[in-house]
Amino acid sequence: MNQNLPKIKTTRKTEQKLEQMSPFELKNNLIDLASHQTNKSSHTMLNAGRGNPNWIATTPREAFFHLGKFGLEECRLAMDYKEGLAGIPQQQGIAKRFEKFLEENKDMPGNTLLAELYNYGITQRQFDPDGFVHELAEGVIGDQYPVPDRMLKYPESIVHDYLVQEMCGNKAPKGRYDIFATEGGTAAMCYIFDSLMQNFLIKRGDKVAIFVPTFTPYIEIPELDRFNFKVTLINAKGLNKDGMHNWEYPDEELDKLKDPDIKVAYLVNPSNPPSVALSAKERKKIIDIIKKDNPNLMFITDDVYGTFVDGFRSLMAEIPQNTLGVYSFSKYFGCTGWRIGVIALHEKNIYDQLIKELPDSTKKTLNKRYHSIHLHPEQLKFIDRMVADSRSVALNHTAGLSLPQQIQMMLFASFALFDKTNAYKQLTCTIVQRRLNLLFEGMGFKLKPDPNRAGYYCELDIMLWAEKTYGSDFARYLKKNYEPVDVLFRLAEICSVVLLNGGGFDGPEWSIRVSLANLADESYTAIAKGIVTIVSEYVEDWKMKK
Repeated sequence: MNQNLPKIKTTRKTEQKLEQMSPFELKNNLIDLASHQTNKSSHTMLNAGRGNPNWIATTPREAFFHLGKFGLEECRLAMDYKEGLAGIPQQQGIAKRFEKFLEENKDMPGNTLLAELYNYGITQRQFDPDGFVHELAEGVIGDQYPVPDRMLKYPESIVHDYLVQEMCGNKAPKGRYDIFATEGGTAAMCYIFDSLMQNFLIKRGDKVAIFVPTFTPYIEIPELDRFNFKVTLINAKGLNKDGMHNWEYPDEELDKLKDPDIKVAYLVNPSNPPSVALSAKERKKIIDIIKKDNPNLMFITDDVYGTFVDGFRSLMAEIPQNTLGVYSFSKYFGCTGWRIGVIALHEKNIYDQLIKELPDSTKKTLNKRYHSIHLHPEQLKFIDRMVADSRSVALNHTAGLSLPQQIQMMLFASFALFDKTNAYKQLTCTIVQRRLNLLFEGMGFKLKPDPNRAGYYCELDIMLWAEKTYGSDFARYLKKNYEPVDVLFRLAEICSVVLLNGGGFDGPEWSIRVSLANLADESYTAIAKGIVTIVSEYVEDWKMKK
C-alpha cells in the first residue's frame, strides 16, 4: 500500500487472494470491515451489495391473508373441533360461498383483488367456478400435495397471462407456454442445468456461450467438474459516442453464436449488473443467427428484471421454440423470501424435438430413467422431465412448489394484470431511476436517457472514469499500484459502504456494482460521495508522486 493514502487493514497480497472469491462471498469480508467502522464512528453502514428491494407489494399480500380467512372458514365448515382441528375444503357449492364471502367483506383489504381475480377467471378464462375456488381454498391452506405437480391448473393460466403481458409485451407467439413453478429463479436454473445433462441435450465438456457481465453463479456453475463446459464469452463491449459503456453486444460478439458447436447460450436480460435490456437490433441479430446459422441453439434467458423496462420483450417471445424462459417474482414485488419463480417453455420447442432425435440407445436409457412415472416415457415433455428430475424421478409424486407459494405467485401476477394504468410498475421504475440519477449526479455526471436501461443495478467502471477524467498516466499509476478491489475495501473501511466487484461478474476488472433497489434515496448520494472521496485520494497520491 502507498503510505500517503489512509492506512487500511487489508494488504495488496490479501486483496489479490480475495479477488478470487465470488463477489457474494467477498461481500462478507466487506461487511465485517464496514461494521467495524460503523462501531467506531457515527457512520451508518450502507450495504448496496445485494439486490433485494426495500419495498413490497402490499395489495397481493393483503389478498393472500384475506383468502386465508376464507380457506379456514371452509375447513371449519367441513369439520370443527374446539381442540383446534378442522376439516378440508369441500368443492361442491364453494363458488357460491366465495361470492357471499366477497360480498360480506367488501371493505376488507385484499377483497377487491380477490373479486377481480374471481371475475377474470370465470368471465375471461371460463374457469369452472367450483373447481377454481376450491383450488384457491386448498392452495392457501396447503392441505394437499401439488396436483398437477408441475403447477396448479388455475395459477398456471393466470401466471401465463402475466408472462405474456410482462415478458412478451402483450404480443405472444401462437400457441401456449407450459410453466413449471419453482423455488425462485435460482432453483429454476439448477433444474435446467441438471435436466439438460440428464437428457443428453448437453454433455460434460460441451461448448456453451455466456453473455457477460452476468450473475456470477452462471459463470461458476459451468466450471464445476460435473459440467466442465467449454465457455465462450459474449462480451457487452459496446461504447457510446462519449466513449462510455452502453453495455451493448457488438455484432462481432454476437457472431460467436454462429458456431454450431455451441449447444447452449445463457443470458440475463436485462443484464446483471449493467441492468440493460437487449435492444431490438440485438434481438434481431440473435434471431437471424438462430434461423440461418445455429437453429438448434438452446437459449436460457433469466428475465427477472424485465418488468423495469417499458415494453420489454424477452427472447421467449422472439424465438420461443429455442428459449427456456426463467422468471422470478422476487425483485418486482419485493418477495425474495417467498422463493417463487417459474420456468416457461413453449409447447412447440427444440428441446422435445432434440430428445426425439437422440440415438435409439440413448432414448432407451432415458426410457428406463422415466418409465416409473409414464407408460410411454418417450412421450414425456422436457419440461415435465425437469419436474421429475427435480425430485430424482423416484420422488416425482411429491414434486412441485408448495401450494401457498403458488397462490401468492398467482396473486402477484393478478395484481399486475389488473393494474390497467400500470401505476405500480411506474412507481417501481421511478424509484430505481431516481436513485440511479442521484448516484450519478453525486459523482458529477448527468445520466443520459436509455429506453433499454432497467436501472435496478449499475456497473461503474472506475478505471474508464479515471482515464477519461484524469488521463491515461493516472490510470496506469492506479493499475500499477493497486488491486481492483482496493476501492471496495477503502469504501467499506473508511466510508462504511459495501458494494460488489464488477470483475467477479466478468465485467471490466475495475468496475463496481451498485444495487439501486435496497437503500433509501439519500443513501445513493452518500455512496457517490464515498466513491469520489476514495478516487480523489488516489489522485492526490498520484500528484505527489509525479
